[in-house]
Amino acid sequence: MTATLISIISILIGILGANSIAVFSLKYSLGFIGNTILGVFGSAFLIKSIGRLGFGPKEIMESGTVDVSLLIINLLVSCLGGMLLVLCIKTVKNKIDKT
Repeated sequence: MTATLISIISILIGILGANSIAVFSLKYSLGFIGNTILGVFGSAFLIKSIGRLGFGPKEIMESGTVDVSLLIINLLVSCLGGMLLVLCIKTVKNKIDKT
């Protein structure tokens, strides 16, 4: 597995996280396309921000093989990033709509 493939998988997990929060709680849905876009950006932003702690794609492949524990942390953070961005944007949208 290469670092590029890990990044693509990470983004796909972010998309899954963003769309899954909309499935489980319809009040946070921004539509499939909106959730997908937020999943991509949320995943990438959180991985770039927190990935500096040592679980980015390059660190996962540093030894030449896949470090499974770092990969799992990376995928969980990606999923969380997609979910959090959907929650934040929907909360802001609801506050704007009330005014």
